[in-house]
Amino acid sequence: MGIKHSDKATLQQRLNIEVPIIQAPMAGVQGAELAAAISNAGGLGSLPCAMLNPSALKDELQRLTALTDKPFNVNFFCHKPATVSPLQTRSWFESLSPYFQELNIEAPGEGPGASREPFGDQALEVLEQFKPAVVSFHFGLPEPAQLQQLKSWGARILSSATTVEEARWLEDNGVDIVIAQGVEAGGHRGSFLTQDMTTQTGTMAFVPRVCAAVSVPVIAAGGIASAEGVAAAMMLGSAGVQIGTTFLLCPEAKTSALHRAALKSEAVHHTALTNVFTGKPARSIVNRLVREVGPMADTVSPFPSAAGPVSLLRAAAEPNGNDDFTPLWSGQNATGCQEIPAAELLQKLSAAR
Repeated sequence: MGIKHSDKATLQQRLNIEVPIIQAPMAGVQGAELAAAISNAGGLGSLPCAMLNPSALKDELQRLTALTDKPFNVNFFCHKPATVSPLQTRSWFESLSPYFQELNIEAPGEGPGASREPFGDQALEVLEQFKPAVVSFHFGLPEPAQLQQLKSWGARILSSATTVEEARWLEDNGVDIVIAQGVEAGGHRGSFLTQDMTTQTGTMAFVPRVCAAVSVPVIAAGGIASAEGVAAAMMLGSAGVQIGTTFLLCPEAKTSALHRAALKSEAVHHTALTNVFTGKPARSIVNRLVREVGPMADTVSPFPSAAGPVSLLRAAAEPNGNDDFTPLWSGQNATGCQEIPAAELLQKLSAAR
């Protein structure tokens, strides 16, 4: 049986872009500048919105629309808020207590508030003022009524799948395009039907399976860092690719000095899926916290509550040049990272081979 191909022209027509490359939304390391640079260069820039309250979301969208008149993607999380028990909170603090003592800071009596909120009506109200061309989701999809409202102004809906079952579910529930997230990808896994990480598949093995399982276009994500990688993914049936890590050294990214240094060091060759930063599996460069507490900690409190105490450790350590508690998000393939403008890097990635 031959490979089932998504239609590249269909993707570019649907998204009104010139090259079939989406810049992956990367919360905490980028804002409007990187998204605008990619959109202005002919790709689809993405704005990570999961860590923005409604006021900040509006401000960032105003900045983005001032920087580009091209289509862009806004990305949200769709996780179900977890109830965190006192026992879970206490267990997580106990795991981290040696580090609070080492840094000579006081552990809070309870976890700081969650910094990642699921998509809701308040975000929807803000988006309606801007009517973005593309809205994407991680961890499933929002409520059907919310999805229909997004579609009512013509927004294309994308969401990440990490298994074939998730891809089918997304198609059945109204997505226009499925992002097939291979296990190599940096940052959070988009998993929502399973948290069993043994189900996760490498991009080049995963993409043809998803293309065969769904009729909507498929975007390949994870480990793609060159024009050759883009071509390979599309040869396997994808309509385009989503690339994140490769843009982290661009001047338009807000990647911290510590994170940039890690991406340029030998440490970048050792990444792991870990839950120690937020409570959900996400790929990071291995640092002290990942090694000593993770990579997958049984004591971690539910997403996103685990991030609160870790953020306190990070805030105490980073001013001293210490990245022991910093989420150093990176995919398995950082070989494409270059300290050049994002538009120039996008041109290299989209070069015909």
